[in-house]
Amino acid sequence: MATKLLIPILLCFLAASASALSQQQSRPLEYQLQAQQCNMDRISSSQPTIRMQHEGGVTEVWDSQEDQFICAGIAPFRDVIEPQSLSVPKFFPAPRLVYIEQGRGVLGINFPGCPPTFHSGGQQQQQQYQRGPRRMMSGRGDEHQKIHRIQQGDIVAIPHGAATWSYNDGNQDLIYVTIVDLNNDLNQLDQNFRGFLLGGGRSDARQSQRELRGRGSQGSRRGWRGTEGQQWMSPNIFQGFDEELIAEAFNVQTETVRRMQNDNRGMIVRCQEEMRFVTEEEEQMQQMGWGRQGQRGSRFVNENDEKSLPAAADEEQEQENGIEEGFCNMKIKHNLERPVQADFFTREAGRINIANRDKLPILGFLDMSAERGSIMPRAMYTPHWSMTDHRAVYVLRGDLQVQISDDKGNQIMNNRVQEGEMFVIPQFFATMGMAGNQGCEYVTFKTSGRTMKHQMAGYSSVMRAMPIDVLSNSFQMSPREAEQLKCNRDPESMLFSPIRGSSSSRRYPTNPVA
Repeated sequence: MATKLLIPILLCFLAASASALSQQQSRPLEYQLQAQQCNMDRISSSQPTIRMQHEGGVTEVWDSQEDQFICAGIAPFRDVIEPQSLSVPKFFPAPRLVYIEQGRGVLGINFPGCPPTFHSGGQQQQQQYQRGPRRMMSGRGDEHQKIHRIQQGDIVAIPHGAATWSYNDGNQDLIYVTIVDLNNDLNQLDQNFRGFLLGGGRSDARQSQRELRGRGSQGSRRGWRGTEGQQWMSPNIFQGFDEELIAEAFNVQTETVRRMQNDNRGMIVRCQEEMRFVTEEEEQMQQMGWGRQGQRGSRFVNENDEKSLPAAADEEQEQENGIEEGFCNMKIKHNLERPVQADFFTREAGRINIANRDKLPILGFLDMSAERGSIMPRAMYTPHWSMTDHRAVYVLRGDLQVQISDDKGNQIMNNRVQEGEMFVIPQFFATMGMAGNQGCEYVTFKTSGRTMKHQMAGYSSVMRAMPIDVLSNSFQMSPREAEQLKCNRDPESMLFSPIRGSSSSRRYPTNPVA
């Protein structure tokens, strides 16, 4: 009897073992492929490899097939929008962070299911439309979701699948850098960089691909395949539908749909007439009695007033509770250029401003964050490693001498990063940086919403936390030398002021040879 019971048990055990073994054999291959993505011999700063000219601006795209970008699972690009030009609506399958490098403008972000809570039918707005060359066709006015004022220094968090557009109503080019987190759990497609255009686009994507093919970068493992050019310069998604069905879906004429499908002006288009609307921030300022209508239709606060407004405008936004009032009312931007809000500051070394899930709760949902630093000439960013994230560093102004060491003690980066260049610091890889003679300003995009880094030197460093005897025996030094190693940078942390005898004058190659 016992033997009869034992046989089914053994069969079940063997079946379970075979199933587990097959899963283990399939998973290691997947994990190995992912692990090999960060097995790099060299990291170097890079510039965009693709430049796409549109009617109203330029889009510059980094090669997402570079080893460092594959490792971080990100795709970076930069938009330059000319005055009175519109970046057409689009969405991405992965979350993204946008940093406003220059200029000012407005941003529309449309969350699914959120009602159009803004109306252009108010008395004051109605008068604006009546004075303008265009008039509203309906007495109820225009209804739309929130429109946000963006300016230099803003970091903007955009969820996956959320349609966005931006408009430059300023007097200079609006420039912003975007990081798309392809490796984010919210993206259930593959790791290929793709965007979905709701407007604009090119009707002849093959021609655009031929124009861009062959412009690969030195850091690419798999070579340039033209994927970014093909995706970005392709037609908008309406061209994939039958025009009669779309016309019926929107209850419009087929000629209207035909114009939507055949627009080939690119992703940034010029507006024949100035766009006029009121942003959420400007409406709040009006209600507080601070704003006054400016010369431009969409401005109730001029540029000089905006810089000197009381902090109450931000406090008004901070009072919005993203949980209680719902996802539709979440704050999506935070300015990183305000010295009074610096998270780290030393007079001789500089300051660091951080945007994380505590300051911008939506970053917790996206699992991303950002940091902006301003480092004084010849000051140093402490040697450290990140415990939680990959980081993409973009130099805004000046230059930064960077060194990165991998797990084998190999120096995989040792060069000066110039303005407009970007490089990746993989998770756990130790790094340090020193600003040049003109200082350095940078912005860092991180693939975690709550970051944590381990400093190697300074008051709050790993060395400072260890007993002197441990340091003395680990590095074969005297207790006095161990104490100096441990405490000589007190009380500085994160940013170090330059000292005499520093090696800051040492020259680092701008493009090191592998």
